[in-house]
Parts: sequence; structure tokens; C-alpha cells
Amino acid sequence: MVEYFSQRFTRLKIDIFSFVRKHYVPRWMVFIMDSTSVFLTFWMAYLLRFNFVSSAFHPQLALFHALLTTGIYIILSFMIRPYSGMIRHTTIIDVFYVFLTTSLTFIWLLLISIVSRSLNYPVIFQIPISILTIHYVLITFFLFGVRISIKTFYHLITSTTQKKQRVLIYGAGAMGIIVKRVLMSDIKGSFVITGFVDKNRNLQAKKINGILVYSPENINKEFLEKHSIQTLVFAIKDISSSEKSDIIKWAIDLGLEVRDTPAVDKWLNGELEMRQIERVKLEDLLGREPIALNLKKIGIGLAGKTVLVTGAAGSIGSEIVRQLTKFKIKLLVLTDQAETPIFHLENELKTAYSQCPVKIILADVSNMQKMESIFREYQPEIVFHAAAYKHVPIMEQNPHEAIRVNIGGTKVVTNLSLKYAVKKFVMISTDKAVNPTNVMGASKRLCEMIVQLKSQKSDSKTQFIITRFGNVLGSNGSVIPIFEKQIRDGGPITVTHPEIMRYFMTIPEACQLVLEAGFMGKGGEIFVFDMGKPVRIADLARQMIRLSGFVPDQDIKIEYTGLRPGEKLYEELLTDGENTKPTHHPKIKIADVKILEAPGLLLQVENMVESLYSMSKQQVVDAFRELVPEYNCINEEYNHSLINSENSEEPSEEKNVRDNAYNVLKRFVNPD
Repeated sequence: MVEYFSQRFTRLKIDIFSFVRKHYVPRWMVFIMDSTSVFLTFWMAYLLRFNFVSSAFHPQLALFHALLTTGIYIILSFMIRPYSGMIRHTTIIDVFYVFLTTSLTFIWLLLISIVSRSLNYPVIFQIPISILTIHYVLITFFLFGVRISIKTFYHLITSTTQKKQRVLIYGAGAMGIIVKRVLMSDIKGSFVITGFVDKNRNLQAKKINGILVYSPENINKEFLEKHSIQTLVFAIKDISSSEKSDIIKWAIDLGLEVRDTPAVDKWLNGELEMRQIERVKLEDLLGREPIALNLKKIGIGLAGKTVLVTGAAGSIGSEIVRQLTKFKIKLLVLTDQAETPIFHLENELKTAYSQCPVKIILADVSNMQKMESIFREYQPEIVFHAAAYKHVPIMEQNPHEAIRVNIGGTKVVTNLSLKYAVKKFVMISTDKAVNPTNVMGASKRLCEMIVQLKSQKSDSKTQFIITRFGNVLGSNGSVIPIFEKQIRDGGPITVTHPEIMRYFMTIPEACQLVLEAGFMGKGGEIFVFDMGKPVRIADLARQMIRLSGFVPDQDIKIEYTGLRPGEKLYEELLTDGENTKPTHHPKIKIADVKILEAPGLLLQVENMVESLYSMSKQQVVDAFRELVPEYNCINEEYNHSLINSENSEEPSEEKNVRDNAYNVLKRFVNPD
């Protein structure tokens, strides 16, 4: 029988919780309840004053006084709005508004009564001060009591009907208090604030709104297990990115889920909402400071110009486009050969950036006739060349396409930029072009060399600029989206080598620096971006696993698959013999590059592109070796393919055609 009633009681609590969770008392109803309470407690004040002897006072006069009191309260209530807060989540601020309204009502009625007596106004304005005082105490405590009772009832119901998530708030300042209020007022009621964490020793061991402030030194795995804490919410307004990164890494290493509070300027209508407190993003772990751009100089450089972006639908190209839409450009001409991505880009631009005039063109950057028709029709004044094949393993298997698109495309666009007197040409390069060990890197280095040689032409009116940076977070096909998918699938995460390291920056950051460098350059420079510290990919994988709420090597394992063809353990940003010179921007440096002395290189590239498909893979790679002195092929397939090709059954006629084409190319590459 006891068990039966216990189950029924639990069921009743769940039903009550479900009801109160779905239903709220509207503000107008709270207003009517408060106003009615003012009227009724005034009658109670009269009865208390006259010892519940109703014949001791005139009921009609008491009615007039009650209506006057209620009227004054209503006027002040409309001004202060003590009824606007959710009663179940009453805070100190809400209680203060109630206290302010009742206090001002008492003061106004007191002044009216005193003035009425001194000026002999009608008795309906002369309320006894004793009654005003009794009423003030009654109504204040009554309204307090109702709100606190409802909040307590709601807390008791919710605390026994759902599992709470215990939370620490990092930051006990103004932002932390706001976050605490938002978490406590969450309609799901699923959070319990265990404490604040703050480095300020003046706050430690003290309570803020009844919640204790801890030192970070006190927070360890034993403390978290003892208090069953699963989550830390970051709530500090002014802090450096590097310090924030260290705090997030510290929390993740403790096994906490970390959530972040957005900047104040991103709050909805000036108010923080629960849905904005989201899990920290991977870029928060990089600890990179926000970029300060010379917007005035960039704006002047772009104002009224026609700008062409090749590879506009790619990760870098599309972000460059988004950055460009912020300026007063005459026309933005966007080309890409990928139909579906450029379709999505067009829809995004129509929706979010409709103020910017845009022309979308489906085009292969290596197609001379198509690209010339674009230059001829639109006469671009600025070109951002981002079109390229970038995936190292794919280019190792398809070196011909690296030449056709990366090298051939750069040759086409640079030639047309000269022919149509483009004012500024900015090429997007990569750290893989530095001492390349793969076809993709060698092709990008050769692109750099082409651009360098074009910039050295004495009759050139075009400023040719190269920007060189490493990996960007979240770009198409990069490790980040691959790891995210592997985590969603339950693992394992595949890493090529436990010691492999890469530089990372965010896509917006990289593209902002491209714009800054583009209008900083005078022509012929290779701009190198400050990539920060290199990141070990295995550590990145572990951090992503923890950010997703899992335990590395327990919930999701990491497997090492071995280096891929052409892959380095460490990337470099400068070639052998290169140094850097500073610029006015702390994150942009100029590579101190020697004048390129390769008078026959452009002709060699021309012949290689024309005879491309008459050459074997090995012959293409050998041509790269001849043209790019720094290229050090580490792909065993190519190192042994000459031996294999001797034993192949390739028809002699086809082999002769390839050999003849390669011999012609060799004469251009090495005429001696």
C-alpha cells in the first residue's frame, strides 16, 4: 500500500511538472493579481487598524481610499513593470522591482495625505498614516511571499522529476552573474550551478548570490567526481585568446564539457539567451588573437572596382567573396568549374549579401578561350586567384591534372591579367609549396615562380602578389570535417603518423589577411602569414573527441595508418635561404626572396602544358624535378616507376610518342 501511494505521488509530481513546464502565467494575469492584492490588502489594513471592528470606520471612505491606493499602484506598476518577470524564476532584480513599486506607492500616498490635510482637501485624499504603513508592510511581504512560494514550488517539482546537470561557471564577474541567471531561468530547468571559478583571490572562498567562488587550483578530477560536475561554462568578457585557449584545454583535460558565452554584441536584442551558450568551437583551442584590419585602405582599394575571384566556390575562394561583399565594389565576378558548390554560393549571396552586385560564371580556369571571354567582357581590375587542385594524395595519382589546372590555370590568368592591364593580381599559395615533397606542392611552387617572373616584366602594369599560408580549419576535405564524421560514426579516427604536425588558422582569418596583404603589396612580394605554433594532429584528434563529449582511446580510438605518398611530417613556410621582413601588420611578413633567374621557365611551362597528355606520370614528375629545384619526391611509386616501366607491355608506338614529347621538353628544360 505504501509503495502504491509512493508511485501515485511520484506520478502526480511528474504530471504537475509537465503541466507547469508547458503553461506560463501571462503578464497581464500577474498584473491583475498584483493590483487585486493591493486592493484587498488595503481592506485588511483598515480591519487591522480598527481591530476588526467594521463599525469603527466608514466603509464608503475605506473604499475610496482603497481605489486611490490601487490607482496609484497601477500607474507606478506600468512604469516599473514588476509583473514582467517569470514568477517561477524570480530573481533579486524581480524582487527589487516589487519593493520599488510598493515603496513609491507608499511615498506618493503619504505625500498626498500630508498635502491634503494641510490644504483641507476632501477626506478621500486624507488616508491615515497608520493605515498606509500597515498596508505597505502587508502588500510588500505578500507579493514577496507569492513569488518566492511559486519559485520554491517549481524548484521542488523540477528537482525530483528530472536529472540535473551540475555546472561550474568560469568567471565570477558581471558576465558570470548574467550567465548564472540565464542558466537558472532555463525553461528546461536542467542545470544546477555548483560554483564559480575565478583567479581573482579577492573573490575566492566568498559567495555570490549564494554560490561559492573557487580557485582554479581547487578544481581537479577528485573535486569534479565528488560533486558530479560535468560542464564548465566560460563567462569572461575581456581575456586574451591565448589565455582563453589555455583555460579551455585545462577544462577539456579534466573531462569537462565546455560551453562558451558569446560576445555581448552578438546577444539577441541585447539579451543573452540559453541557446546561445554553445559548446566551444575548435578554433577557440588555437588561441589566436582577433585580426585588426586596415579597413580604410582596403575599402579605398576596392571602391568602385570590378573584382574577379577564381575558384570562388572553394573554401578559401568563397570566404574571400564573403569578405569582399562588405566593401563598395562595382561588380564581383565569380568563376568556378564545380557546378553544385557555385550553385550553393549563389544562393547564399542572394540571401545574405544581396546588396553586392555579383556575376556567377561556370568556367574552367585552364580554358584560355573561356577565361579570355570573361576578361574581355568584364574588364576586371583586381584578380584573386584561388582556383587550384589541393588534395595531396589525389594529385600524386593525377599529376597531369596538377599541371593542367594549377599551373595551366595560373599561366592563363596571369597572361590575361597582363593583356587586360589588371591593376592587382593576388595568388593564393600554400606552405606545401615550400621545399615540396609532393606533386601538389611542386605545382604550387611552380605557380609562385610563374607569378614572380610575371612581376619582373619591365612593361608590366599589374602588381603580382603571392600570399602563402598553411592549413585552414574546416576547409573542404581537410582533417577537421573528416575527424568530425569519424567521431559521428563512432570512430576510429585515422591519423597518418603520431608525430605529424601542421599549422592551422581559421578560414575567415586567412582570407582577411589575404585582403590586407593584397592592398599592402606593391608587386613581386611573397607574403607569409603568422600561423602561430604548429599543432600535432594526434593531439587535435584527442581534443576533438573530448569536445564531442567522448573519452579518447576509450569511447573512440585513434589509429595510425602511415604517411601517405608525398606527405611530410612537418610543413615549412619558407624555402631554403629565405628569410622574412616585417610589415606594419604583426601577422604578415614578406619572404626575402631572391630575384628569380629562370629566363626560359615560362617557355618551358608553355611546352609542358601543350605536350601534357603525351607524357607518362613519371615523365611529368621528372619535369617537375627539372623545373622546381627544391622538389624532393618521396613517393616510392615514382621512384621505382622507371624500373617498372621498362618491364611493362606498353605498345612501342605509344611509348615512342611519349618519349619524343619528353625529349622535346627536356631540351627546353635543360638546353645544354
